[in-house]
Amino acid sequence: MPTGVALRDAREQLFAAAEHVLLRAGPNGLTSRAVTDEAGVAKGVLHRHFADFDAFLAELVLDRIARLDERALRESAGTGALAENLTTVLTDVFGPVAVGIVGLVTFRDGLRARLRRAGLTGIPLLAQAAAMIAAYLAAERDLGRIAADADVDTLALTLIGSAHLLFAGQEAPPAAEEVRRIVTAVVG
Repeated sequence: MPTGVALRDAREQLFAAAEHVLLRAGPNGLTSRAVTDEAGVAKGVLHRHFADFDAFLAELVLDRIARLDERALRESAGTGALAENLTTVLTDVFGPVAVGIVGLVTFRDGLRARLRRAGLTGIPLLAQAAAMIAAYLAAERDLGRIAADADVDTLALTLIGSAHLLFAGQEAPPAAEEVRRIVTAVVG
């Protein structure tokens, strides 16, 4: 006899619950019990779908990295204002969940180790965003919209680091004008 209600997509339900807990309680409050309570499921559901809690968290991070829309940014090269394109992408990259995930990766040694075993280094969400921005800047450089000798990798890292400092630890995201000011200072 069944003991519960079938879940439509347990993985997404658990990921959504983890995001809610992360936003509400921060990395310290993100436990398997907090996630399953938030999702309204038994603790065993998480362990039925993931080997352990760090495996769950690693999949959450990888899922959120996959949601970065690299192609859309690259395809915006040559259109609109460069500063506006970068302001928009940085604001999207540093949404509240992403800032929480950065803290989570920093906080949990087991998660960082698991992500390294998956071939990811540093803070994976930020590293992927930097690569995405570098590819966009390279396309803009090829179109002549930034200097031909621009070091796009360094520019991308500078934008990511500056934006992270601007967004981290804030109750509310900074105004677009604050992000735009940094973008303009970095890329001119």
